[in-house]
Amino acid sequence: MDLEKNLDIVKRKIMKAAAVAGRQLDEITLLAVTKYVKTDDIRELVQLGIKNIGENRIQDALRKQEELFDLKEEINWHFIGSLQTNKARQAVSNFNLIHSLDRFRLAKVLNQQGLNLNKRVPCLIQVNVSGEETKQGIAPEEVMGFYKKVEAMPGIALSGLMTMAPYTKEPEEVRPIFRELRVLFNRIKQEFNPGPEWSELSMGMSNDYEVAIEEGATIVRIGTAIFRPEEG
Repeated sequence: MDLEKNLDIVKRKIMKAAAVAGRQLDEITLLAVTKYVKTDDIRELVQLGIKNIGENRIQDALRKQEELFDLKEEINWHFIGSLQTNKARQAVSNFNLIHSLDRFRLAKVLNQQGLNLNKRVPCLIQVNVSGEETKQGIAPEEVMGFYKKVEAMPGIALSGLMTMAPYTKEPEEVRPIFRELRVLFNRIKQEFNPGPEWSELSMGMSNDYEVAIEEGATIVRIGTAIFRPEEG
């Protein structure tokens, strides 16, 4: 596995997509998804300049964080998986950003954990734009009301929205999903005037991140394209 080569390919595609959209590269964060990745490979990624690491499972992430403790100041850890309420304390204590706030009960628990630690927990609201039953997230028509309730919680800092598009070999098919999330993001910005911390659109994965960038993604979650690229 040639991580440097794979990463270079991804970066060049990000650069091209940003140019198409007339955006600056510093608007876009490459989040390396390391669910099935060994800590040695994460260490190499950090040496190659990747500072943002995304994990789906709390226990796996805590083990990796312990093994990479010497890089504690260099890595921003993102939690991108479905979060159980009984793991909320660990998520709040060990991650820089939680991408998967998808229900009010979880918001209440995260808020309490934030208050306990005297901090505001940075979170993204996960939106199920596609309507797939297998996907977590708030329904698009419920996002405004959900935002209004959670925004009032002093222990949570709402930073933006996240969605997962259906897997497809034709990325153009999911462009409307990314566009709808951007519209929701802008509606919240206009109606609630949340301030500069409302800044993130986490959307796009290995098969569709270029389209996501064209539609306004600020965080793209890339795993396969870095660690298991397709041949050819």
